[in-house]
Amino acid sequence: MNNSMRILICEDNKLALKTISVVLEREGYKSDTAENGYDALTLLKDNLYDMVIVDIHLPYHSGLELVEYLRTDLRLDTPVLIVSAFSDPQMQRQAAGLGIAGYIVKPFNPTDLVNRIRTILKN
Repeated sequence: MNNSMRILICEDNKLALKTISVVLEREGYKSDTAENGYDALTLLKDNLYDMVIVDIHLPYHSGLELVEYLRTDLRLDTPVLIVSAFSDPQMQRQAAGLGIAGYIVKPFNPTDLVNRIRTILKN
């Protein structure tokens, strides 16, 4: 069980958000959720997370802006997994430049998601 591990999920698609949160719950992770960049920023300011799962396209602040905020303003190297419906190579390069831990394209296989999360959290 990963009772002490806390993960923030930033996702504006309600179905994807629910899927990720159910998958994490089943694995024993605690998760907080944000459906927009503004709520995500507030949660990042007020809590420490073992990992952040973020969609690139969010209302108010993009996923990349959130990662930038995490790295620059908060000076945290929290692992970030991007989950996006867009597999745009330029977007992936930009994300890699911000030091993300991984990039998963939606729709994703929940088993792949869990394996990726486990691998990232082990490192």
